[in-house]
Amino acid sequence: MPNTDEVDRIVSAWLRERPDLDFSPLQVFSRLDRLSKHLDRARRSAFTGSDLEPPDFDVLAALRRAGSPYQLSPKALLQQTLVSSGTMTNRIDRLVTRGLVERRTDPNDGRGILVQMTELGRSRVDAAITDLVSEETRLLATLTRADQERLAGLLRKLSLDFD
Repeated sequence: MPNTDEVDRIVSAWLRERPDLDFSPLQVFSRLDRLSKHLDRARRSAFTGSDLEPPDFDVLAALRRAGSPYQLSPKALLQQTLVSSGTMTNRIDRLVTRGLVERRTDPNDGRGILVQMTELGRSRVDAAITDLVSEETRLLATLTRADQERLAGLLRKLSLDFD
């Protein structure tokens, strides 16, 4: 069969061994899993050039997307990154130590804290997102723009049930 991949071979073997089951979900999720591994490698490669780990990038990217002055409360960062408060505290501590963010007192609430990205943090996240977009563009190169939009729409539809 032309244009077959490893998932086709796996599903074919399962169908031979268990013809009583519908393996169509494997056609989707096994490919998503394999693509996820390629994406993870591409992301790590993109972040390495900026001396960032994926968790560093997540926090800095949330701050960058917030716009100037590139600051958010720890609670807002939690909502955007979907991690526990303890994990977020550790991430912020690590970024503070590396000079990529600073903790500031919230001027609107003297008891509150804001996390603000430094210039070094901004230059690192800007370099990382540039490399990431380039890597992801390369990963999608075999698809036309229309195929990419159709795939994005289908994945959006599927992910809405999980969000």
